[in-house]
Amino acid sequence: MLLIEKDIAIDLGTATTQVYVQGKGVALREPTVMAVDKNTGKLLKIGADAQKMLGRTPANIVAIHPISAGVISDFDMTEHLLAELIKRVTSFNLFKPRIIICVPSSITGVEERAIIDATLEAGARKVYLLETAVAAALGSGRNISRPDGHMVIDIGGGTTEVAVVSLGGIVECESIKTAGASFDEAIIRYIRRKHNVLIGQRTAEELKMRIGCVYLQKEVAFEEVKGRCLMTGLPRSVTISSNDILEAFAEPTERILEAVHMVLERTPPELVADISANGIIMSGGGSLISGIDKLVAARTGIETMVVDDPVSCAAYGAGKMLANLNDMQDGMINLARRRQMMG
Repeated sequence: MLLIEKDIAIDLGTATTQVYVQGKGVALREPTVMAVDKNTGKLLKIGADAQKMLGRTPANIVAIHPISAGVISDFDMTEHLLAELIKRVTSFNLFKPRIIICVPSSITGVEERAIIDATLEAGARKVYLLETAVAAALGSGRNISRPDGHMVIDIGGGTTEVAVVSLGGIVECESIKTAGASFDEAIIRYIRRKHNVLIGQRTAEELKMRIGCVYLQKEVAFEEVKGRCLMTGLPRSVTISSNDILEAFAEPTERILEAVHMVLERTPPELVADISANGIIMSGGGSLISGIDKLVAARTGIETMVVDDPVSCAAYGAGKMLANLNDMQDGMINLARRRQMMG
């Protein structure tokens, strides 16, 4: 049996981790969560299996989210997670794979080193880093190798990346910690304040996906949610409308729009003209919130579109880069420092 070396691209997200295998496409998509027995330190489950256990387990079993705001918050657990995912996609391969990892553009040298070390420990032969915004632009089908400006807004689970990409790299960028999770928290706060009812994170996320919007809808949608009354401590149901969610989302949406304006203000005029002609592309799970593209278009005056598969866009873009691995430099390159040197 001929064993063929397969390189891997990993979009290591705060909420979801996706693994792209050369020649196969996205082979794995798992929530970035792990269930651990805190008494023994033993890892019990990872991904979807761990997520199913959340909130339904004894006190000694805790959920660990090893990635926070796109960077490692728990080194050992990240290593275990990566090792398990790599094992699942390379189980019949004798060769250690070369791996591309998507990272936020705001990553520091220390955070870079942690991601590279964890990936090498998990079984990689070489590690290459790629900014999420560049991966998203590639995944959307844009040709970023030309001296032509493209703006990407990638709203993930823990970070929102706003970047201008040209000549295969990032010209200007802003990375903020207002993203998908911030919208969930905004719903929880709003329902608590308005109805004195406490709901869980998962309920808030479902509400966001069903009736969440940031732009006034023609038809108002309603959803009934169950939570715990803070006055009595008993279960209680309340009806929430899409207009309620619109109000709840005002603050996180404004922060994202501010980041977009900041990046446009710092971008050279020639590239702003390109962006005006090319339009703005949006990716990441957060871009699925209804009306977010219309709102960005209304506030910037630039045509804005959500890519076809926003959740997997960066993973596909990183997958495209696997063909160019021989031209990439592996190991420790602080991406921000490299941009300054090029500038």
